[in-house]
Amino acid sequence: MNIYAQIKENLEERRKINQDDDFGLERSWEKLTNILSINEDETINYLKSCSKEDVLLISSVFDDVSQKLQSRRFISCLKELDKKYPDLKLTFFITDAESYIK
Repeated sequence: MNIYAQIKENLEERRKINQDDDFGLERSWEKLTNILSINEDETINYLKSCSKEDVLLISSVFDDVSQKLQSRRFISCLKELDKKYPDLKLTFFITDAESYIK
């Protein structure tokens, strides 16, 4: 299964998880982090083309993915998303993600 299909499947599962199900949310975030950390180029390409709703869901793992990828290109992509979707108010998540780069 390619990364696009894995992300789509994860986000579909995530949408079904009750907001009060901390264990389910944590498990979903961990799985999504692992998927997004497999291949930097594919992750960036996905983020550049995904929907606003998907960006919002994925933003919860920006910091974890950043920690694994250790990539300025990933951070640049996040900043582009912040400009593209200013109403999502991603700046906090991006600043947090930047702090994980060594």
